[in-house]
Amino acid sequence: MEKAKISPIQLFALIFLFELGSAIVVALGIDAGKDAWLSILLGLCGGILLFFMYRYLFLMYPNIPLTGYVRVIFGKYIGWLIGLLYCLYFLYIAARVLRDFGDLMLSSTLSKTPLLPINALFVVAIAYVVYQGIEVLGRTAEVFIVIMVSLGLLGNAFIYISGTVDIHNLMPVFENGWKPVLKTIFPETLTVPFGEMIVFTMLFPYLNKPKMMTKTVLSGMVLSGLALSYTLALNISVLGVDKVGRSTFPLLSTIGMVDVADFLQRLDAIVVFTLIIGGFFKITIFFYAGVIGIVDLFKFEKHSQILVPISLILLYSSMAIASNFSEHIEEGLEVFLLFGHVPFQIAIPLLLCLTAFVRSRLKAS
Repeated sequence: MEKAKISPIQLFALIFLFELGSAIVVALGIDAGKDAWLSILLGLCGGILLFFMYRYLFLMYPNIPLTGYVRVIFGKYIGWLIGLLYCLYFLYIAARVLRDFGDLMLSSTLSKTPLLPINALFVVAIAYVVYQGIEVLGRTAEVFIVIMVSLGLLGNAFIYISGTVDIHNLMPVFENGWKPVLKTIFPETLTVPFGEMIVFTMLFPYLNKPKMMTKTVLSGMVLSGLALSYTLALNISVLGVDKVGRSTFPLLSTIGMVDVADFLQRLDAIVVFTLIIGGFFKITIFFYAGVIGIVDLFKFEKHSQILVPISLILLYSSMAIASNFSEHIEEGLEVFLLFGHVPFQIAIPLLLCLTAFVRSRLKAS
């Protein structure tokens, strides 16, 4: 690991920006219809329960990342293999979010630009920050969380001033009962983005005040969860649930409805900047976790030694992950949620907790 530390405020900023990521511009849990905003809140509650599993493991092994204590708990060989799978899992999600970013840029502002140069420029920026290390990433998050919140307040002000909000689009609550909401929570809103907090098990050892970890993480998760739920409710109130369900990026469509005195229009840049900031931190954190995990497993001296080849793999993966955006979304929602997120976010951490608990009891007795 790096000989570096981050403060609780920096960790909070990283978590807040990470949780928003690309999730703020898409329609999470829209299968629940008008109650999709509620499915996000309930997914947040489930995500907090998952966090307490990750917290237990951190308290048991406070000085080593996930790839370190998985070898302590499961043994040298099995633990090493599972650690490698986690690194690949982190890098795969980084590639998926990078594809989200590239496709939004194509659909919003750079429609005649090929996907490759867009993603390549993004990867260069990410690789540079990862090369600088976790402290630079933490300081960068402190600056950009202010910009992100400012953009959000500005965009909301314009939406309300334009008079496009119709709260009746959210009524009635529980129009189809609890069943659609509950079906949407697992695995969709539970695992994305709240279950993805598993990646921070690679970053918790860098915190300079470990005793503040729980309060910091819960604050970041709750505030980002409320922001996501509110944003989706706003999208539905402006566009209606049917249009949100059909829209690839509903937040972009919502801000496109702004028209103040035939003067303030076409404010898509607010959403684009929001995605650039959120997507950048989400990709960077997953990428950084994958890189330092590989460094830990293969005993490299510095993470800079493997930064270029893994950056090229990330770029290629984001291009080859699907032939088009529809296929990319379908793969993410119908395949990877169940066979990727559930094992790595829930099943393996639960098994780690149970094994560590039994071992500590046996050792104590």
